[in-house]
Amino acid sequence: MFATLTTLIDRLETKAAKNTNVIFWGSPVPAFGDLENSKVATLGLNPSNREFVDEAGKELTGISRRFHTLSSLRLKSWSAVEARHLQFIIESCQYYFQGNPYDRWFRVLDYVIKGTKTSFYSEYSKACHLDLIPYATMKKWTELSSIEKKALASFAGDTLGMLVRDSPIELIILNGRTVAETFQSLSKIMLVKKEMKEWSLPRKDAKDVIGISYYGMTNSISNIPLGREVLILGYNHNLQSSFGVTKQVVQSIQKWISNASLEFN
Repeated sequence: MFATLTTLIDRLETKAAKNTNVIFWGSPVPAFGDLENSKVATLGLNPSNREFVDEAGKELTGISRRFHTLSSLRLKSWSAVEARHLQFIIESCQYYFQGNPYDRWFRVLDYVIKGTKTSFYSEYSKACHLDLIPYATMKKWTELSSIEKKALASFAGDTLGMLVRDSPIELIILNGRTVAETFQSLSKIMLVKKEMKEWSLPRKDAKDVIGISYYGMTNSISNIPLGREVLILGYNHNLQSSFGVTKQVVQSIQKWISNASLEFN
């Protein structure tokens, strides 16, 4: 991961990065958890700003800190990074779930992958979380302008391919419609979509929100050869924020992922 992390840090100094809402003083986040020993990865858009700041927007420090920043590494700029700093950043990723993880967001994903016999929190059967864009932004993805999203994609859209290529990941799980659509766009992969009636979310004064599954296999991401086939599974509901997501729907998604992953193996 050293080489990819070095590339990600170098890109923070580029002109393209300046046209985004990236938290420049925060380190890139190549992975949440032990990527080098995980066969399953969930996928999101980009790290939340809450990985670096509290509700008031102040940098997390002490035992509340989740990832390194320029101040925690005692650096004035990322151009001064040395090998030891890279190791510190990598360790903060590897041991994320043994520290102060954002459980409010990750616990439901951990439940969804339960059928794969892996967990973010397991010491043995490990899973990790990846993002399409490994940089936290002060604004949520949905609040970013199209120009900012395009800029982020231009200098970080190939990251996922590099990370998966250099890992043992066999299964990637896409969390939500926006993740699935963005993944297909950045990765140049077309997934099979299927309506899942048991995942539909009822609405009183409008049509039900249809449940949709995404399925595919690929041996490359963003034109980066992986050297193997990787299974891609996804669902259109954002389990952390979609209104009306019931326990039954989450259980059904978990069961579907479990069955699909067993068939792949």
